[in-house]
Amino acid sequence: MHAMQYSVTLPADYDMEIIRHRVKTRGHLLDGFDGLGLKAYGIRERGTDGSPVNEYAPFYLWADDEAMNRFLLGDGFRGVVRDFGRPAVHNWQGLYHRPGPAADRLPTAFTRRTVPVPEGADLAAVVEDALAAHEDPATADGVHTTALGLDPRRWELLHFTLWAGAAPESAVGERFQVLHLSAPGVGRLGAGRQW
Repeated sequence: MHAMQYSVTLPADYDMEIIRHRVKTRGHLLDGFDGLGLKAYGIRERGTDGSPVNEYAPFYLWADDEAMNRFLLGDGFRGVVRDFGRPAVHNWQGLYHRPGPAADRLPTAFTRRTVPVPEGADLAAVVEDALAAHEDPATADGVHTTALGLDPRRWELLHFTLWAGAAPESAVGERFQVLHLSAPGVGRLGAGRQW
């Protein structure tokens, strides 16, 4: 499993209905994309849920590395580049994935939090602590999916949780509204630790 996200920051006065329309008319195109575990079409709106910006920021969990490459080099990402310029694409190696109790419902929000791995820390111990911290949220009411990833270039951990309903106040991290979910290969993402 690989986690991936790119973010397109938009002007403060940008009409976010343009993004809603884009997702409504194009989101279904990845509903059957072979090798994609899931894609949450996320947005943040300036002044909503503490967001300082308007942002289009889809989040992906890939079941297949070849599929991720096929997307990045194909028409799907080409359309993003054409319309918004080429954004930086963040990648995390998948360490953990688990469907939650609300996996049978459509998610409406996700939270994303990145945490640096402290210099000199024992990486295995830090990851074990992060995994332990994921076990409780994975079974919390309203959780659709939760995942943990590692970026070994920047040495940071990614905590990602999809929510069926609003993310609770206790959920830590940036909050995104989900406009659509494509999940053709969610069953191929596995459950639990990924090594």
